[in-house]
Amino acid sequence: MRKVQLTPWFWVAAGVLLLLAVGASTPLSPAGWTAALGYLVVSSALVSRGLRRRGSTRFGAANAVTATRSMLVGVATGLVVTSFTAGISSVLLVAIVTVALALDGVDGFVARRTGTVSELGARFDMEVDAFLLLVLSVYDVRFVGGWVLAIGLMRYAFVAAAQVLPFLGRALPYRYWRKVVAAICGIVLAVIAAPVLPPVLAVIAAAGALLLLLESFGRDVLWTARMNRSDAHLVSPQKASARDGSR
Repeated sequence: MRKVQLTPWFWVAAGVLLLLAVGASTPLSPAGWTAALGYLVVSSALVSRGLRRRGSTRFGAANAVTATRSMLVGVATGLVVTSFTAGISSVLLVAIVTVALALDGVDGFVARRTGTVSELGARFDMEVDAFLLLVLSVYDVRFVGGWVLAIGLMRYAFVAAAQVLPFLGRALPYRYWRKVVAAICGIVLAVIAAPVLPPVLAVIAAAGALLLLLESFGRDVLWTARMNRSDAHLVSPQKASARDGSR
């Protein structure tokens, strides 16, 4: 498969065109436009910086798929922010989110098939997933209550905690279950946004998704804490003193 020679900024332009097309049926508010463009520009700038650090300026095919998902998330962001002050088409929102969710497994497959698996690509994919969950959680507050924001904020709480507890920032081993949980949470939040579930079932579904997410993050926290204790044991003052005294 030939390498896709497109820069991250291509998706900013493509996102603007998609926003204009969406606006033809569901006009975005000024705040919606600002949020959507802000997401597209900031995400493209961060990915561009990541590419430059590894000596590249263009995407491979897998990152192109992730960037397409990111563009759709940007449009969904604009719709959700618009919904604060005006009515939007929930069908349109869910359709955009559904395509983004459907493409979630495609980028990894393409990366493996083309031999282009990279740390940058995995991080890009993870951050797009996290932001999509946040956007959907914000929209779903009206259906199940403010507590559903815990789903969207979980990733960012973990990052913030790592600033206080640096051991949480340790590189985690690959675990396919994380992708499964993220996909389940995305699907549940999209179904709630439709909305097609009775209120009670919507609350139960969201609570189930939150429990799965707590289990996934909890497992990662326990792993990093265990590794931190192991490291501390290896370089404990007693061992260091014994080692230095034996020289």
